[in-house]
Amino acid sequence: MMESLLCVPFGMSVKVGVLNAAGACRRRLLDLGLTPGAYTTCLYAAPSGNPKAYLIRGAIIALRNEDAGLVGLEPIKE
Repeated sequence: MMESLLCVPFGMSVKVGVLNAAGACRRRLLDLGLTPGAYTTCLYAAPSGNPKAYLIRGAIIALRNEDAGLVGLEPIKE
């Protein structure tokens, strides 16, 4: 099972579970739409692998690996 958004392979959709961030970083992630229960998909990565682009609520957002690692995932029930 994947622990964080950082581990999501390209093209895979996941469901946000919990944000392991505090303060301004937490507020930024929430403002970007990464709220518990939201679905997101990993789309692209920079040539160096950092940052990666994610489809979040219809918008493509680039997140640094350190920020993506703070987004915990929950299993998608089928």
